[in-house]
Amino acid sequence: MSQPVSRYLHPFDVAHHPSLEPEVKRAILASWASDRNAVESQPGMRKPPELGKPVGIDDIFDAMKSLDDENRPRRSQ
Repeated sequence: MSQPVSRYLHPFDVAHHPSLEPEVKRAILASWASDRNAVESQPGMRKPPELGKPVGIDDIFDAMKSLDDENRPRRSQ
């Protein structure tokens, strides 16, 4: 990855970044959702070392869902 994860402060910063490929966005979001740096006794919260506050797992999942919504083919009416 050419840009450090610490550059992004919120999952939607990643999801809406104009120059990142969808696969890179998913990789960053998936790393945030992993248990590697989970806040002890609060698995629903994340706090990567470079961020000042925990990132809610719901925010991560919402950002991932927004990627799916962007890539879903639109139905013509």
